[in-house]
Amino acid sequence: MSGNREKQRLLIIEDDLGLQKQLRWNFDKYETSVASDRESALSSVRRHEPAVVTMDLGLPPDPDGATEGLATLQQILALAPDTKIIVLTGNQNHAHALKAVEMGAYDFHQKPFDPDMLKLVVERAFYLHAIQQENRRLNQAQSSSPIDGLITRDPELLKACRSIEKVAPSDATVMLLGESGTGKEVLAKALHNLSNRKSKRFMAINCAAIPEALLESELFGYEKGAFTGASKQTLGKIELADGGTFFLDEVGDLPFQLQAKLLRFLQERVIERIGGREEIPVDVRIVCATHQDLNKLMEDGKFREDLYFRLSEIVITIPPVRERIGDALLLAHHFKNKFCAKEGKATLNFNPEAIAAIEQHQWSGNVREIENCIKRAVIMAEDSIITAEDLGLHTSDTSIEPLNLKSIREQEECKALVKALARADGNVAQAAKLLGVSRPTIYDLMNRCGIKT
Repeated sequence: MSGNREKQRLLIIEDDLGLQKQLRWNFDKYETSVASDRESALSSVRRHEPAVVTMDLGLPPDPDGATEGLATLQQILALAPDTKIIVLTGNQNHAHALKAVEMGAYDFHQKPFDPDMLKLVVERAFYLHAIQQENRRLNQAQSSSPIDGLITRDPELLKACRSIEKVAPSDATVMLLGESGTGKEVLAKALHNLSNRKSKRFMAINCAAIPEALLESELFGYEKGAFTGASKQTLGKIELADGGTFFLDEVGDLPFQLQAKLLRFLQERVIERIGGREEIPVDVRIVCATHQDLNKLMEDGKFREDLYFRLSEIVITIPPVRERIGDALLLAHHFKNKFCAKEGKATLNFNPEAIAAIEQHQWSGNVREIENCIKRAVIMAEDSIITAEDLGLHTSDTSIEPLNLKSIREQEECKALVKALARADGNVAQAAKLLGVSRPTIYDLMNRCGIKT
């Protein structure tokens, strides 16, 4: 069955027939093509778009020099800048190899080559190419997505995103329900950015983070002399958001006595500053969020039922990371790449134990916990591999659950696909290997499951 899988493409540029044969034999696991001069090499690049190229710098008509080889290298990179070129150089010509790397070659290897060492170099080149392609795909997906900053493949969260897109153009009050760290503020900002209020201000306040004595003045503002220390008129956050969107985070922590004042604003759309008598009309769209069980708070007499119905014209629930299939690894890869770039580190990779630990951890802190965990791991990692120990995660079983479509029932195929894509960091070819199917099968399954490439 493995013979039906699409192999990774490797181009060998070598004018020596004996070395051509040796290299093709050494790399029989790849879909190899061979070129012996500049013209055939460029033709092969245009036709096959190989991810990796091995090339001899001594090409005709300059087999004893490097002029033709360096010119070929330059033209290949002009045609396909992401191609990883590994230069094979003879006669201990170190200077030409360094020149090739300066021009953009991925690496160089000395002739006569060590088959096992060259295999390792080529494998790493393929892996780096795949990672860079996936990063570009993710960046494009994010830049073209109206939900900026949201990274997911989970069907339930994508359904919530579609609801955000539908309700955004209206002025309906929206309540976002979800655990801490699930991305409630990201979706609140998306509601604003997709609305006709996007040119106005987005103001946010966290009811749980501000002392009760200060919260009223933060919300509604105050007049000069309203209380000791009120030396000037100060506008509240609701008034400052006039024409825009006001995000009331952790509304379940809103003190009971302030709930009546907020309800009046929602009914009348006017506010009164503390110490003032003037009713001030404010045109603002209200979005609120909480991780608390508001039904339980209402039963306990801690949250007004009439306020709840005013705030919950549209309710959107955000699932926690532990219920979002494949998202933990997807987010982990994203934050790894982000913090590697920020810390100036070369690309790091998770080892199998780290991948298993990420998949098994409950992530009670959701996206925020993943971000902090990966940031710490990137800083603490001592080599190119991130381990479960670097992550600070401990699981009873760090073996990776095997994935094979033949053993999975039809209704579980989409879940298996999402999990495989997460483990492979979005690399379709690697996901195909994990599932034991061909790349066309993966694309067909992605289409049926509604997963975009």
